[in-house]
Amino acid sequence: MNHAVRKLHRQSGVTMIEYALIAALIAVVALTTLTAVGGSVNTKFSSVSTALQ
Repeated sequence: MNHAVRKLHRQSGVTMIEYALIAALIAVVALTTLTAVGGSVNTKFSSVSTALQ
């Protein structure tokens, strides 16, 4: 019984690490995408702002 509880505890720790790695990967991808697209979005907003003035 004690062995099963320790094994379950180790597996939940591993799962938590996996989820943290997935979240970090998603954050890196989102940041990279926003950085790459940010310049063109800024240009579009500037042109719309100029057109409205």
